[in-house]
Amino acid sequence: MCLIAGGIGRGIRGKMVAMINAGKHRGGDGFGVWTDGGVLKSEDFSDVGKIPDGSIGLLQCRLAMTGSKGFIQPFFNELVLVHNGEVYNHRPLREWLMGRGALFESDVDSEVILRLLEYLLGRGLGIESAIKKSMELLNGDYAVGLSNGRGIYLFRDPVGVRPLYYSPEGFFASEKKVLWAIGEEAIPVRPGEVVKISETGVKRKRIFELKPRGDSYFSLERAERSLAKTLEYSVRMMAGRKVGVLFSGGLDSSVVALLASRYSDVILYTAGAEESPDVIWARRVSDSLGLPLREYIFDEGDIEEAVAKVVFAIEEPSAMNLAIGLPLYFATGLARNDGIRILLSGDGADELFGGYAKYLKNPDLMREDLRNLGEKNLARDDKIAMLNGVEGRFPFLSPPVVQIALKTPTEFKIREGTGKFILRRTALRLGLPGWVAERKKKAVQYGSGAQKLLYRLARKEGMRLHEYAEKAFNGVFKRE
Repeated sequence: MCLIAGGIGRGIRGKMVAMINAGKHRGGDGFGVWTDGGVLKSEDFSDVGKIPDGSIGLLQCRLAMTGSKGFIQPFFNELVLVHNGEVYNHRPLREWLMGRGALFESDVDSEVILRLLEYLLGRGLGIESAIKKSMELLNGDYAVGLSNGRGIYLFRDPVGVRPLYYSPEGFFASEKKVLWAIGEEAIPVRPGEVVKISETGVKRKRIFELKPRGDSYFSLERAERSLAKTLEYSVRMMAGRKVGVLFSGGLDSSVVALLASRYSDVILYTAGAEESPDVIWARRVSDSLGLPLREYIFDEGDIEEAVAKVVFAIEEPSAMNLAIGLPLYFATGLARNDGIRILLSGDGADELFGGYAKYLKNPDLMREDLRNLGEKNLARDDKIAMLNGVEGRFPFLSPPVVQIALKTPTEFKIREGTGKFILRRTALRLGLPGWVAERKKKAVQYGSGAQKLLYRLARKEGMRLHEYAEKAFNGVFKRE
């Protein structure tokens, strides 16, 4: 996980320095900068004044997760690349590319993206076609900035797990506030599209669409078997020897915790008000699974103190995202204090398998919500976790699981007025207790008690909740 940023413009050094200073909370292990005037990589942030000037540049502030801690991006040759995220199938891709003559300078997963693009370009593909083909081959979550020395190409994974923004004036960054720091507007790069930045302006083009492969849909038995297999594979792929799980005691996080416990030492993390439903259920289910649970029990004072920090992360005056983000902030803080750098999450299961009540009336909303999941939910969660130096990973949103969901008919997701029918059956097959698999839980802002405490704080100031959120936002960013 890290900050990536850059742009095009004469005398770019000052803006590169400002973007590093505004975004280095995303990566404190060091920074690297490439400009057409030179390269600088350092583990000492006091060296930012030595950045070479130029008219085009890319940068990274690194939080090391995969590969040697000492290696800092950008990778550069004829192409220059910065990457935020994880490539989970980087080892087999690396072996495949080496068998075709590719040479690697590091063991960092990000380098696989560059060598893959170089290989595809060498096979005669244009740059947009090479990016599209790489998106078909990469299993991971990623936001990428790529330059050929003349322009910059931006793209994200097809779901949009990692955030990425650009400005109409030709700059980009992992967070809005990094662009705001240099006076730029921030527009999301949509999942599955390429944004091209050049001296003539900014162009965007969708090149990849989430859709089922093939014409036929799965039978119930095949869907269940395939989902069980791919979920287990995705959890194993994302979990290390020791891993945390964001845990509410609901179906989604319980499936992830159960599977992770087969391959890793697992610690469960939950946050909520005392006697809130999420805390009560987390205790019950963790006992049933025999897994250790760490709790952050927050009160009104904790919420009041954390509001500005969470607003700084989510970068918008949204009362709902504030209420959702507060428990996540406390839980990721607990993980950080325990030395846990990776937290698995059950996010994405509702959109893939029909978990929300609105899908009972209109199942087509699932596809629309999946397209919007990146900026609506995942960007928020990524930015909050980054405040605590923790990386969230989402097994339900790995390409194999998403593909299974897209090939599963709606009638296997929603049945007899209940959502996630196929997921509940799969959970039982995997060994989750029936009383957990059948639980219907409240949304996190209600189940954790965060929304109720925010209402109290707003009323004390004679405000409605949305007014309280707007005041907090304007106070943090000094924006009206």
